[in-house]
Amino acid sequence: MSWIRASLRGKLRYTSIYLPKHGPPNSNPQRNRWCSKLISEFIRGANSPEQFPADGLPEVAFLGRSNVGKSSLLNAIAGKKGLAFTSNTPGRTQSINFYRIDERLYFVDLPGYGYAKVPVASKNEWARLIEHYLRERTTLKLSFLILDARRGWMEKDLELKEWLEVNGHPYIVVASKIDKLNQAEQQRGLKAIRQHAEPLPFSATTGRGVREIWQAITTTFQPAVQPAIPQ
Repeated sequence: MSWIRASLRGKLRYTSIYLPKHGPPNSNPQRNRWCSKLISEFIRGANSPEQFPADGLPEVAFLGRSNVGKSSLLNAIAGKKGLAFTSNTPGRTQSINFYRIDERLYFVDLPGYGYAKVPVASKNEWARLIEHYLRERTTLKLSFLILDARRGWMEKDLELKEWLEVNGHPYIVVASKIDKLNQAEQQRGLKAIRQHAEPLPFSATTGRGVREIWQAITTTFQPAVQPAIPQ
């Protein structure tokens, strides 16, 4: 049985997510003390820095090439399909989208890069907006750099990785769509990604990696996002 449970209440997404201190999830997460209910909601899509939220909550950014699976990842870790819009058409995310999580932090979905069919003017506009966000946003505390496990590193991924390092931004590499590879392919793909950074394997289909992503987030934001412990 899945250890992620979600239900919809109006426009808010309520998610019970297992957040363990140690070890694998209990077969019955309702009995585990480290089980927390989160409330996630879409706040706004920002096309300029003036539209960024101003409440000062810490932020986690999700970056990657177009069609790498950022929206599916966001939906998986929030525990509800449809929170972030998914599409088979690359380049659909054209703004910086802010999702407030449990009124404690934001997940920030940045426009994908590297899609050739997007007009040059739009690419340049997105690039300026993304760079401004990454360079100037003091509330940004952690970034997830998402790669397609089937394709590994591409030139723009490596450029972004280098930029994050030069500018002192902590990040974690996620190898998405890992379920689309067989065991041998997974080993080869992850080995290739490890040439530049240790990846966190992820699948929105099976839920693999969701717990590890939450562990990274809670570790970064402790005690602000520490799950509530039932009495």
